[in-house]
Amino acid sequence: MREKSFVCLNCKKEVNIKAIGTKNRNHCSCCLWSLHVDEKISGDRKSNCHGLMEPVGLTFKDEGVDKYGKKRTGEIMVIHRCVLCGKVSKNRIAGDDNPKTILELSEEKDKEEVRKQLFGVT
Repeated sequence: MREKSFVCLNCKKEVNIKAIGTKNRNHCSCCLWSLHVDEKISGDRKSNCHGLMEPVGLTFKDEGVDKYGKKRTGEIMVIHRCVLCGKVSKNRIAGDDNPKTILELSEEKDKEEVRKQLFGVT
């Protein structure tokens, strides 16, 4: 039987593994910290490290360019860095992630786009 939740090793909150917008839950919805369990692709669970992964920033998924040559802004992704081995990875945000925590990670130049994606307004 598959687990339905896990306890975040950083903030100790119980986290539902099912979330809108994600196939493989890999971070806490409250503090956004993760655990280094994936090696090459999201969901492979092949890492032996198992260190805590700190959310260190945000980026946007590359969505290419539109018909006018303007770069499309893709969905928000959290950048994590493992505190044990230093591995850096990007992970999609989930529908139940704490918007305040996401905004705190965003750079000033990206705040308008982050607000737009999170709340539908600027």
